[in-house]
Order: sequence, then structure tokens, then C-alpha cells
Amino acid sequence: MPTSGTEVLVTGAEGFIGSHLTERLVRDGYRVRAMYLYNAFDRHGWLGQLDPAVQKELEIIPGDIRDPQLTERAVAGVEIVFHLASLIGIPFSYHAPASYLDTNIRGTLNLLEAARGHSVTRFVHTSTSEVYGSAQRTPMDEDHPMVGQSPYAATKIAADQLAISFGRSYELPVTIIRPFNTYGPRQSARAVIPTIIIQLAAGQNELRLGSLDPRRDLTYVTDVVDGYAAVADRDNLDGETINLGSGADISIGELAGKIGRMMGREITFANDARRVRPPQSEVMRLVCDNSKAARLLDWRPAHNLETGLSKTIAWFTDESNLAGYDSDRYVL
Repeated sequence: MPTSGTEVLVTGAEGFIGSHLTERLVRDGYRVRAMYLYNAFDRHGWLGQLDPAVQKELEIIPGDIRDPQLTERAVAGVEIVFHLASLIGIPFSYHAPASYLDTNIRGTLNLLEAARGHSVTRFVHTSTSEVYGSAQRTPMDEDHPMVGQSPYAATKIAADQLAISFGRSYELPVTIIRPFNTYGPRQSARAVIPTIIIQLAAGQNELRLGSLDPRRDLTYVTDVVDGYAAVADRDNLDGETINLGSGADISIGELAGKIGRMMGREITFANDARRVRPPQSEVMRLVCDNSKAARLLDWRPAHNLETGLSKTIAWFTDESNLAGYDSDRYVL
């Protein structure tokens, strides 16, 4: 079990879940090395919005997980690697699948090789419920078949298998966390909950969305981060894959209606073809079996959908946060 002062690396630390995890680890007493994707503006993503007291404790490293030499240096000296860096936009994966292969597969390989070379005590790899494809049975446990219905999902399946193979081949202590759909403050407007809230906050009553029929299992971001923290805090998790999800699902149409009611709005829908996946690529239902997380991590979501949405709506409708989003622009 790690102790206070344990040095850890978080890749993708500037992102939605990564920034929340980074913040949590600092507050828990870890020494955090936060790796973000280099850019010429020296912007650190959501890391730049964290409490200054948290930022002060971070070692911030610019880089790219596709660079093996840089990842080797980033891993040197840490005990735990939390690997979250990934290209995650499903729509863009239809346009640029090779980019997803390079980042999600080769980037993961680079980190695994570095972790093996530096004998880290735990490698926490981030998967996604998208690897399962549409539910063949419900709830979906960790043994559910994996089906790549998008280039993104296919690369995440490959990355998961690489991580598993390093555990089997080199005894690398790998644990895979497989979050279902995560939502909350700082999420990209590409995701469905932010796009609904932002459009309503801009005064629009007709929501521009894709298909309303798919069903998703939604988990508030701090609950997902609790799962990561529990993995870091427990022994005997080598080789385990663990789902993190609420165990309940809701359709996109029902979700939009719920958010509309919570914001006091009557809504209608307009189909936006840019937001519709190819028919055979759409994942129609995801619903999590979280019994393994409860058993191994003593983990259960602290937020139901209503409480999580209330916090999310409050954050996105705060003028200082809403100013960073554009309701008229859809980004792949």
C-alpha cells in the first residue's frame, strides 16, 4: 500500500478526468508528476485552473506519449503510473484513425516499456466501456466480449491487450480501470451532457443532438476518481480489470429531458447529422456491472444521477466557466 509522499506519474493530467485525479492525488499526499501534451502556447489545460496551492505541489512535464525517450524520462523515479493520456473523440476517430493508433496503442506501448524498465510498483491503465460495444448482456461485467465499433474503440481494445500482455509476459503490475460514461465539471463540450447544458444556457430551446435512442451508464467524475484512488491504495490487484459505473442506464433523449426540467426549460430536438455515428458503429446500450469494484475496492458511486447533474449544471452555468465554451460550435 502506498504511503504519503509516494511519487506518481499522471499522463493526460491536463484533461477532464486527469485534472480531477491529479488534484485528488495531491490532496491525498502523493508527489505528483503531471504530464500534459506539449503546445507552443505553454497552456496546461485544466491544470492551470486548479487551486494555486495544488498547482504549487505539481511537477508539470510537457511532452507526448508517442515519444519513447520522453516517456522513459517521465517514468523514471516514480512508483505508480496512472495512464490516462489518449485520443478519445469518437467522431474524429472516423476522420483520423492513424492518429488514434499512434497515440492510444504506440503511446501506451512506450509507457509500458518505460514502466517495465523502471520497475514501477503499479501501472494503472485507463480503458473505456466503449471496448464492449453494444451490450450483448446486461449488466456488463468485465468478461463481456469486446467489440470495436469505432476506430477509437478498436485502439483502446488493443491498448488494453498490450497492458494485459505486459503483465503476463514481464510480470508488470498492471491494473486496468474501465470507466463507463463519466461526466462533470471541465468536460469537453463534445460530450452529450455539456452540450445539452451549454445550448440551454445560451437560451436555445431546440437542442442540436445526434441519435436520442442510445442508452448510457453515467458516473460523476469525482466518483470515478475515487475508484482510481482506491486502486492506488490497495494491494493484490495485479492483472485485474475493474469496471467503474453506476449500474443504471438512461437514453440520450430521456437524459436531455431530465436536464431540461432541472434547468426549467421546455425543449425540442433537431437532428444534427455531424453528431450521428455510422449505423453499425453506434453503441446502443452500455450498463455497468460494478460488483467487482464493490468487492475489490469497496467502491460505489456517491452521487446518483440527479445530484451529479445538479453539480454539473451549477458548474457549467457559472458565467466564469460558461465563457470558455461555445454553444454554436461542434468540435469533433
